[in-house]
Amino acid sequence: MPICIKGVSSFLRLEYALVMIVQWLLLSIGIVALVTAHVLPVMPGMAIVAEAWVIAALLLLLKAVLRRRARVVPVVVDGSNVMHWRDETPSAETLREVVDHLKQLGLSPDVVFDANAGYLLAGRYLRGDELGRMLGLPGTQVRVVPRGCPADPEILDMALDKRARVVSNDRFRDWAQDHPELTRPGHVIRGRYDGDKLVLDMHDSGLPSIAPRRDQRPETGLH
Repeated sequence: MPICIKGVSSFLRLEYALVMIVQWLLLSIGIVALVTAHVLPVMPGMAIVAEAWVIAALLLLLKAVLRRRARVVPVVVDGSNVMHWRDETPSAETLREVVDHLKQLGLSPDVVFDANAGYLLAGRYLRGDELGRMLGLPGTQVRVVPRGCPADPEILDMALDKRARVVSNDRFRDWAQDHPELTRPGHVIRGRYDGDKLVLDMHDSGLPSIAPRRDQRPETGLH
C-alpha cells in the first residue's frame, strides 16, 4: 500500500525556518565570542576573528531574508491535467507552452504530476528532475507524487502553503471540504486552446494577464 504524505510541500516552510534558526545561532555565537574577546582578552586576535564571524553571519542572514522576499509570485500547475489541454492528448509541448507563458507573466510555476505522467509523455517513469528538463524548470519546482497517491491534495496543499493560485481545469470536488479556498473566484485558473492559441482565464485571479516590463514584475507572494 502506498504511503501518501499529506502536505509534503509544508516542508518548504520548515526548511526556511531551519535555515533562519541556523543563521541566528551563528550570529549569536559570533556576538558572544566578540563580547568575550573584549571582556576577557585572553586570546590575542580573538576579537578580529569574532568580528569577521559576526559580519559573515550578518551577510548570510541578510542573503536568506532577501532571497525569501525577492521571489516572484508563485502558481501551482496541475501538470497531469494541463498536459491534456490541447486535443485532450497528453503532450509535453502543451505543458511547456503553458509553463513558458506563466513565466513570461512574471510568475514562478511549480508543477505537480501523478506518478504515471512519465508513461503518458515518454513511455516510462520520469522523475521530477527529468520532467523539469522537459519543461525548462529546475527539479526543485517539479514534483511527482508516489505511485498510488493522488496528486490533487498535494497540489492544493502546496498552493495553500505558498499562498498561490492553481492552474488546472480540474474541479477538485473530492477535496472541496478540506479546501474552502476553492470557492474563491480566481483561485483556480482554467485554460484552453482556441485553435492553436492558448487562453488562460486570469480575470478573477488577481494575477497579470499580460507580460509586465522587467522592472514591473511582482516581487512578493500572494496574500
